[in-house]
Amino acid sequence: MLTGAAAGCGRFLPVTFQRDHFSLFNLPPRFALDRAALETAYKRVQAQVHPDRFANATAAERRVAMQWAARANEAFATLASPLRRAAYLCELHGVPIDAESNTAMPAAFLGQQLQWRERLEEAQADADALRTLAGEVRAAHADLLAQLAHALDEARDFAAAAALVRRLMFVEKFEAEVAAALESAAARAGS
Repeated sequence: MLTGAAAGCGRFLPVTFQRDHFSLFNLPPRFALDRAALETAYKRVQAQVHPDRFANATAAERRVAMQWAARANEAFATLASPLRRAAYLCELHGVPIDAESNTAMPAAFLGQQLQWRERLEEAQADADALRTLAGEVRAAHADLLAQLAHALDEARDFAAAAALVRRLMFVEKFEAEVAAALESAAARAGS
């Protein structure tokens, strides 16, 4: 039951937005998250607070229902994304990501970024080279997720996790660039 949202007869109590996303869905605050359990919990919360259930309620109750539905949507979107979930866990534990102001990266990672960028530029029209690069970037992505799971759930080292999140942000952005280049190369080959 959604504590603080719906009172017995379908009336709402005041919205408590201080609840974290995990407790909203009654899930443990961990990076390793069962996607099916998250989806089930989200559907349960939405079934309780969806604005359509309050179409005949007072204007105030409809507004609160809308606030709860928006809160549930935001919580689901955050927890469904490994990147956003990791950043959220860091922030819950007092370690903000500060991606705009904290751009420090290990030298090896910076070197990898430069190498990937050069390879992307060189491979723009070479679908095979782009597929190879995409595979390497996917592997780096998977490795970062594994490191995040360890840092967040086992070591509980939120500062290390925040640094990993910043790296993952780059990798996800670069992954999208490689995918777009691959799509473009495939389109050129098809025309």
